[in-house]
Amino acid sequence: MRWAMMLCLLAASALAISADRASDRSTESAASVSTVVSQDASATRLEGEKRFRTNCGRCHQAPHKFPPRMMATIVRHMRVRATITDEDMRFILAYMTE
Repeated sequence: MRWAMMLCLLAASALAISADRASDRSTESAASVSTVVSQDASATRLEGEKRFRTNCGRCHQAPHKFPPRMMATIVRHMRVRATITDEDMRFILAYMTE
């Protein structure tokens, strides 16, 4: 009986240690993912700003922030008038809505 209790106690502590290590790994993984997403968002914003200055800055100063839906309409309208590529439009829209 004692051996069975000792065995159960050992198994429970091994499971607890394993779960604690898995929790640490998932926390580290989540932190690294958020860092990558943050860096990606910064790179997208910088690229959008660069493309705004190249394509739109000749005629426009950076406008005030509009709601994303309104800004999407404005950017799509100007895309046609200024012959902006689809990729430029996406970067500019990301820059203008952040």
